[in-house]
Formats: sequence, C-alpha cells, structure tokens
Amino acid sequence: MRAHLVQLNIAWEEKNANFRGVERLLGDCAVAAGDLVLLPEMFDTGFSMNTGATADRDGTTARFLAELATRLGVTVQGGRTVHADPGALASNEMTAFGADGAVRARYTKIHPFSLGKEHEVFAGGNEVVTYDWVGSAGAEGAGDGSAGGGRGVLKVCPAVCYDLRFPELFRVGLMRGAEVFAIGACWLETRQAHWRALAIARAIENQAYVLAVNRTGRDPNANYVGGTIAVGPRGDVIGELSDAEGVLSVRIEPREVRAWREKFPAWRDGRLLRVLK
Repeated sequence: MRAHLVQLNIAWEEKNANFRGVERLLGDCAVAAGDLVLLPEMFDTGFSMNTGATADRDGTTARFLAELATRLGVTVQGGRTVHADPGALASNEMTAFGADGAVRARYTKIHPFSLGKEHEVFAGGNEVVTYDWVGSAGAEGAGDGSAGGGRGVLKVCPAVCYDLRFPELFRVGLMRGAEVFAIGACWLETRQAHWRALAIARAIENQAYVLAVNRTGRDPNANYVGGTIAVGPRGDVIGELSDAEGVLSVRIEPREVRAWREKFPAWRDGRLLRVLK
C-alpha cells in the first residue's frame, strides 16, 4: 500500500488553479489503484478566513476530490471550508472519499488556532473520526487481520494542522482503532521545528504511521516551507520533503504497525483516558 502526500504551493483563493496544481503534481508520480492521496488543509484556497468567498457551498471542491478518487481508483483526503449556514461559524473540514466516489469521513478540526483568531470564524469540531483505507487486491497486509477479499485495510484517523499539538486527540483515535494518522496542514515557517518534532512524537506515542502533509509557498499573511513528512510506527522517518512543491510517495506496511504493537505493546498500558472517560 502506498501513500502520496501532495505538498502544494496553494494559489490564494483560486480553486481551479489549485485543482490544476494537484493534477499536475500527481501526474508526475506513479499513483496506483488502492493508494491513498493526501492533500493539505484548505488545499483549494489556502488558509483564508474569507469564508464568504472560499466556502465549498456548491460542492465544487467535494466533486473534485470525489472525481479524483474515482478516476485514479484511490482514497483521497483533502481540506476544505464548509459554511452551510451564513448565520453560523464555518467548519475547517478534512473530507475523505473512497475509490467509489463516496464519502468515507468528514472531520471538523477540533482545535481552531485561537492565537490566529481562527475560532472567531471557524467552530471547533467535537468528534474524532476514522475511516478504512482499502488497498488494491493483493495489497500488503492481506491475511493479517485485514478484510476485503485479499485487500489490505488500514484504519485512518484524519487531523488538521494545529490538532497536531494535542496528543489526546491521537490517543482517542488509537482507542478507536487508528493505525494511520493523516494530517493536512498550513503550518507556518516560524514554528517548523515543532511540526517535525510533534509528527514524530505522535507516531512514537501511538505506535502508528503519521502522514503529515504541509503546504509550501506564501499567502498574503504568512510564509510556509513544506516539510511534509511520513513517520513509521517505531518513530522512524520514512520520507520527507524540503520546501519545494512535490509529492512524497511512501510505502505503508499494515503488518509493520500490527507487529510492532504486538512485540512492544506499550499502547495497551495507557490508562488515563479510560479513567477519565
């Protein structure tokens, strides 16, 4: 099973330009049926709080994601702004589509970035969600507790940018079966060292794959330097990008996360969330 993390220089509030950018970058790598494609937070517009202009009210972004998933035969996860009710706050959402074009998960960012006044425009979510990433027939992991008639299956927990600073979200995801954490971000250059350190920490803590895709380039408010990273369940960095646009393609082994959790079952000793539940 392979994952493709698309590090995009997002055009400011220009959806069609960003759709073309995703297509261009994916066209340069070998994407196969059953793979997972991950896009950054608000990949269609950049991190804009101008929700009147950026919200996916007509479903344009959702349709792009669904069509990309069906055309390539993959699972696709990407960020968008959802603002169905102009009288309420918007949602900073990560939406995942399966190869059949159906929605697999809708996750609303639980932790708006208050220092940046995100909470004044976006309501925080209240649910940790997971979805199944189903690989192609004969994918690695078949026969190892996976389902799907010979297809590898991994449980994925989506998260968004600032969520990375809150380990309890990831522990709840683990308790709900997550084996992969898929994070889409517009993470600022000024705290880039934290991005890398926290991604590795979340992988070690939860004995899970962490796939963290960040944007690159500039918008009217900030600078971004990418640093998209994939971390294995033992905390080993299995792939990483610099600040240039590109796609990080990595092999994900279902057996690896399961074997490590069985060999070194530290995750089973976690008690605090069970006590507080």
